[in-house]
Amino acid sequence: MLDDEDRLGSAGRSREKRQNGSSGSDVGLLPCSGEWVFHFLPQVEVRAGAPAFGYAVPPRQFLTTLRYEERFARSLVLSAYILTTSAVASIHSLYGLGSKMAPPSVISSLMTLCLLVSSAFAAIVNYDFNISWVTAQPDGFSRPTIGINGEWPIPQITANVGDRVIVNVVNGLGNQTTSLHFHGLYMNGTPHMDGPVSVTQCSIPPGGSFVYDFNINQPGTYWYHSHDSGQYPDGLRGALIVKDPHSPYKDQYDEELVLTLSDWYHDQMPGLIAGFMSYANPTGAEPVPKSALMNETQNLDIKVEPGKTYMFRIINIGAFAAQYLWFEGHTMKIVEVDGIYTEAAEADMIYLTAAQRYSVLITMKDDASSNFAIVGSMDEDLFDVVPPSLNPNVTGWLVYSDSASRPTPALVDEFEPFDDFTLVPHDKLPLFADPDYSFELHVEMDNLGDGANYAWFNNVTYVRPKVNTLYTALTSGNLATNPAIYGDHTNPFVLKKDQVVEFVVDNMDAGKHPFHLHGHAFQTVVRSEEMAGHYMYNETFPQHPMRRDTVMVNPHGNVVLRFKADNPGIWLFHCHIEWHVASGLIATIIERPLDLQNTLSLAGSPYASPNSSALAIPTSHIEACTKQDISIAGNAAGNQEDLFDLKGQNVPPAPLPKGFTPKGIVAMTFSVVAALLGMGVIGWYGNLDRKEVE
Repeated sequence: MLDDEDRLGSAGRSREKRQNGSSGSDVGLLPCSGEWVFHFLPQVEVRAGAPAFGYAVPPRQFLTTLRYEERFARSLVLSAYILTTSAVASIHSLYGLGSKMAPPSVISSLMTLCLLVSSAFAAIVNYDFNISWVTAQPDGFSRPTIGINGEWPIPQITANVGDRVIVNVVNGLGNQTTSLHFHGLYMNGTPHMDGPVSVTQCSIPPGGSFVYDFNINQPGTYWYHSHDSGQYPDGLRGALIVKDPHSPYKDQYDEELVLTLSDWYHDQMPGLIAGFMSYANPTGAEPVPKSALMNETQNLDIKVEPGKTYMFRIINIGAFAAQYLWFEGHTMKIVEVDGIYTEAAEADMIYLTAAQRYSVLITMKDDASSNFAIVGSMDEDLFDVVPPSLNPNVTGWLVYSDSASRPTPALVDEFEPFDDFTLVPHDKLPLFADPDYSFELHVEMDNLGDGANYAWFNNVTYVRPKVNTLYTALTSGNLATNPAIYGDHTNPFVLKKDQVVEFVVDNMDAGKHPFHLHGHAFQTVVRSEEMAGHYMYNETFPQHPMRRDTVMVNPHGNVVLRFKADNPGIWLFHCHIEWHVASGLIATIIERPLDLQNTLSLAGSPYASPNSSALAIPTSHIEACTKQDISIAGNAAGNQEDLFDLKGQNVPPAPLPKGFTPKGIVAMTFSVVAALLGMGVIGWYGNLDRKEVE
């Protein structure tokens, strides 16, 4: 049985150290990048004729804002601040420029200095993960589960903004490959650390080791999970929290708690996927979970103190089921979604699709005589058939008093969750201008020639290429900007630098779909109601659209998403229902591939970057490919001579012959089964001894 600390998300085993011989104390790191970089600088006004030290923000206040504790860092940044602003003030006074803001060159110089100082004192947080099988029974049913270091639930990854995180992975599973994806992290500058197999890396073979090494410059609530062969629902999923000393809400709560929601299956994923992607399941009915979990358990106690305010970081780490969530007798105040701070918004109930996250503030009551239920309820609209034995709910409690009872949750008449489309980002980033590149993605599901049900964008179901898409981009020279070399079945879209990109997603399916974009948070510009059909280009856009990295599109509805191509990499856009990943509902975003060639290098190969300062892809990444005889160069088919020659590429099954429908397949399947049973009975009867018959 897990204790409360484990259930609430312990940090797991890690080794943390500070560069430059620092003691490892909690340093208030200056965030030198991101939307809140130097948020105080617009206040730094340089006035012509002002005394040399007449700043709008006094040096002492400046340092308080930076929150440095190291004497060296204080003096270095303060000296730079005084020198640069004094110099600019003198120049402005000399030329009579009047009152001006600190120019971009000054801000840029200070940011560069800030990065240097921050790197000197930033933490390097190490995690050593041996991924292996354990036995778990979170709902009472014992089954093999994928754990880390012999434990499950797996450890939480925790870092501060500005930290460097190194995860050393050993695949101890024995019978499966694996990988890790750090969901929601943009991986700026290290796109090869994103984790999807056949996209940015080869899978980690049994017995193999692999190093993930990246810097985190974005605060918020995230999670990490396997991104290989639908594996993570077997247990390889956990919270990833990035703490921010400059959070706009840091003074409004007393303590943080992590709360995960998930669904749970009793059978392992390889067998479930084989049955799902089968002619015996022509309608594509997704396997229904056996139960819902809260912090990977049931009947969770969360001990609270009267009058305190807690920030709950809530993550749906499930494979399929969205969940409604509410805290009886308490009101939530939403302050973050998917790593983006929002203007505070009150809610009695929220809805989290698979992969979505919320941070909410909840103030406890002053009276400690009663406990209150926390209820998560799986959205049964997603299930084709609801088994009579299914309990869609999972319950925990805010425990004010150990001696008080844990009340049974009250019944709700209907689900009325907060509409996340109405959220406003705290930074009020304006709507991106008219897009430079807009394309439509039509979501459909249907059968192919093997009788199984597949999903696709624009009539293309995703099939893994033979060469990782990132490595194709790195080894194809100027042809990297041509989407044809990435294969006929990867749905490739090539983006140019700083383009404003618009996705118009038309859901032509009867189900809800949570779509996730790697490498970015997008503005949600439009989200229609159910049955709205195709987007008609007649909407009024919000002035400050909600941003997040995972959004739900309604059945037969549409969404319009916008983002800026400011992060070179290979990024997937896909439905985060794991069954739909298996059935191919994936597109590939190839963002600024020529920039990738200049910043990343397959060092030691004929395809090493001509830029000597390019970041070398680690040896462990290359070895993961070579040990499995997977090429690290060429197009989607592995061809290196003629990159437009796609002979030998991986392909999906052929289309169905004309006239076949899912109903026809079902009828044919049952006919074949009935015929086989009939033949079996005849054979059995014919082999009986005559006396047995008499």
